[in-house]
Formats: sequence, C-alpha cells, structure tokens
Amino acid sequence: MSRRRHAPDYGLLTTVLVLLILGLIFVYSSSYVLAEVEHGDANHFVKRQMIFAALGLIGLVIVMQFDYSYLRRLSPLLMLGALIGLGAVLVPGLGVESNGALRWIQIGPLPPIQPSEFAKLAVLIYMSAWLASRGDSLQNFSLGVLPFVGMVGLIGALVMLEPDLGTTAMIAIITGTLFFIAGARLVHVVALVGSGSVMAVMLIITGGYRMDRILSFTDAESDPTGVGFQTLQLLVAFGSGGLWGHGLGVSRQKFFYVPGSHTDGVLAIIGEEIGFIGILVVFALFMVLFWRTWRIMRRAADTFGSLIAAGVLAWFAFQLIINVGGVTRLIPLTGIPLPFLSAGGSSLFVSLIAVGLLLSVSRYATFAPQPATTRGVQKSRVTSSTVRPGR
Repeated sequence: MSRRRHAPDYGLLTTVLVLLILGLIFVYSSSYVLAEVEHGDANHFVKRQMIFAALGLIGLVIVMQFDYSYLRRLSPLLMLGALIGLGAVLVPGLGVESNGALRWIQIGPLPPIQPSEFAKLAVLIYMSAWLASRGDSLQNFSLGVLPFVGMVGLIGALVMLEPDLGTTAMIAIITGTLFFIAGARLVHVVALVGSGSVMAVMLIITGGYRMDRILSFTDAESDPTGVGFQTLQLLVAFGSGGLWGHGLGVSRQKFFYVPGSHTDGVLAIIGEEIGFIGILVVFALFMVLFWRTWRIMRRAADTFGSLIAAGVLAWFAFQLIINVGGVTRLIPLTGIPLPFLSAGGSSLFVSLIAVGLLLSVSRYATFAPQPATTRGVQKSRVTSSTVRPGR
C-alpha cells in the first residue's frame, strides 16, 4: 500500500539541536584544561566533538529522507556489520586499548570509533524488524524467547569481551523493552530480567574494576583519595554550584578533580557552572525529547516504526537515568554517557542517526493514534486519508 509522506517532527529536531549546542558548549568548558595539558590544544576535544556532530547531522538529514520501512530488509546486513565490528575490536593491531578496555577501532589517521555504539543501533533495528514479524509466536518459549536470547546474547557476549558491562546492560535494556512492548508474555520477561540481574551480579563480583565502582558507591568516604575520589568530587561539583552556579566556564572541579569531566561526568560540571536551575533546563529539554518520541511511537504507521521509536526512547531515557543516577550517587557509576551532552564521537554520531530514524518514522505517522493490539504497538498501516499533515 502506498503511503503519503509529510513534514517530520520539527519539535523533536529543534529540541535535539538545542541539546547538541549545549553539549558542544559544555564539552569545551569541561575539557579545555585537560586538552591543553594532554594535547597542547585547548580545543582538542571540542573539535573532535564538532566533527562527529557535523557528520551526525549529515547522517540525520539523509536518514530522515528515506522511508524507514526499507530497513526491514536491510536489518540482517546491519546485524552482520555489528558482529563484524565487534569482532574487529578483538583483532590485534586493529583494536585500540584505553584504560584497560579494548573498545575502539582506529584505521590510519582517522579518529577511533567505538563499534559497540553502532551495535546498539543495529540491534535495535534488527530486533524491531524481527519482533514485528513474529506475531503471537513471541509468547512461545521455543519460537520467541530462545531465538531472542540467542541473538541478544551473542551481541552481549562480544561487548563483554571488551569488557563493557555498561553498554551490554544498555543493549539488554533496549531489546528487553522491545520484547515486552511487542507482546511477549510477562512471565518470560520477568524470567529474563531475573536471570540477567543474577548474571550482572556475578560479573560485578568477578571483575575487579566493577567491584571498585560498587565500593565507591557504598563506601566512598572510607577511601576519599582512591576508589571514592570520583564519586565524592562529583558531589562537590554539584554542591558548590548551588542554585545558579558559578557562571559559564568558571568550574573549579574540571581542574583535574573530576575524572571524565567532559564524558560521563559532564552533568556535574553543568551543575557547577549554571547551577540547579541550569540542570532543570537540561532535564526539561530531555522531557520534551521523550514526549515527542512517545508521540511518534503512538502514531507510527506500522509495528516496525512503533518498535523503532520505542527502542530509541528506551535508549535515551535509560542512558539519562543511569548517567544521572551515577553522578549523583543514587546508583553506582557505570561510565554511560549523557546523550548529546557528553564527549564521545561514536556515541554522538549514532545518537543523531537514531534521531534521523525517529524523524523518518514521524514523516509517515497518523494524525491520531491507531488502536493498539499489543502493549501500545500499532499493527496496521495507515491510508492516505489518515496521514497527519506536517507541522
């Protein structure tokens, strides 16, 4: 059935652009001291971020011009590419090690890229296509649960070899959300969550650096200059910022007090410089982003589009929750970046491509949500008479 295309969700696009601009400002503000000392160029990190932002915006525009439904046929190739990329990280001479982790690939003079970030998007698209085609067989253990566990487990195992528990958890959260929304039995979802939690605890206990993060969460004060240093300094940054902050660029904690001040700790620098009010503004922007994404999910033209939007919503929302929880000591630190705000070229590029996918889905969305036959996921395509006019 032919479908009419209309204007994308410009409200979503505007919100993402504002977050992106804020991200570039605070990547520079939080990193220029470290960049000057380590690279002799105060603009080193922000220049890399700007390059990936430009590439990501180009990719966003290209992706949103295409009909997302074509990705159903391409999803196996995307999954294969993700597996090849994750395997390439483990190849000597190709994978790049940093801080004891082997998570990047570098080819010649090009900046290193992180295949696990691309794998998140590839798995999201593949699982959305697979789940959209399963129907009621998802509720069957052998036809639904086992294939799901096998596919997600293979990707998760490759990511854990890097090792990267945080990204593995994000992939599990994204795909688990899709599995539930697509109509899986609740008992199967609960069993998967339970077994995944047990496995995570075992990995934490057997991994030295992961256990240090637990100790920095539960007992940071006992070792304030060791494992508890980052946790405590993040809280100092938040506390010193107060209501209005010290002013843009006036952070003190970025002078080597907060490790990763421009990556997973950037929210603490934001809080220190523009205060609690500034953080509320950032949260408000994310709430608008989530609302627009939820709206796209509910109005998508088919199940595949709804699942894509649901997966991206889970991706951005849980990354925000995990990052904020870690830097405020509500949960242990995991190293998960803050979407659009943390430094990290691969993460930013892939996040912008994911937004392009959302905009593509929004171009075929209906004027009003269609009746759902599973947990909020639409089953039928729309006709031209129900296509929502662009805004």
